[in-house]
Amino acid sequence: MDSDAGATLIRLGPGDRAPDVSLPAADREGVVSLMDYRDKQPVLLALFRGLSCPFCRRQISELALSAERLERCGIATLAVVATAPERTRLYYRFHPPRFRVAADPDLMTHRAYGLPRVPRTPAVRQAVEAAAAQMARDLGIATVPGQASAAIQRFDGFEPVESDWQEEARDRDLAIVNGQFLIDRHGIVRWTHREQILGERLHEAQLLAAL
Repeated sequence: MDSDAGATLIRLGPGDRAPDVSLPAADREGVVSLMDYRDKQPVLLALFRGLSCPFCRRQISELALSAERLERCGIATLAVVATAPERTRLYYRFHPPRFRVAADPDLMTHRAYGLPRVPRTPAVRQAVEAAAAQMARDLGIATVPGQASAAIQRFDGFEPVESDWQEEARDRDLAIVNGQFLIDRHGIVRWTHREQILGERLHEAQLLAAL
């Protein structure tokens, strides 16, 4: 689906110029910009839902291993989470990331890169719960039908704060789609990957093959 509440989105593809983004740093004070990498090195831009999403927290953690391999190839990694910077800085104080992370609660980057918000239809909700149930099994978490996401939150020890509830309210009817964009040193998109099913994992083999 290429619309966000009915508005047509531009889908970026290989060969397109990557929109510049300048956002509050999520893991420290200051600002992060794609211009920091221009004419210096390629960058993998990974866009995620908020930290209250258990899939996203785990995917960001898994991305750390890929980021190390990418760094050896001369490619930087920049993640963007749709969470308020005050909340992300608190979270990353206890869970330091291994690459730069920016905060974008207003979804400006998602819109600029053509990532839609899709209606949370019964089918979408069912797919999300199925993905959560599979994650719970992978982690060895005992759960009951319909409660997998909550069980993972408890397992992770993730205690929501007010801004997390605001995120959930924002995403109650429209779900954010994750995406990754490999951008060369000249600011041109060379490869893209968009989440087809909410909670879908990006396997490292896909990313390394794209290189």
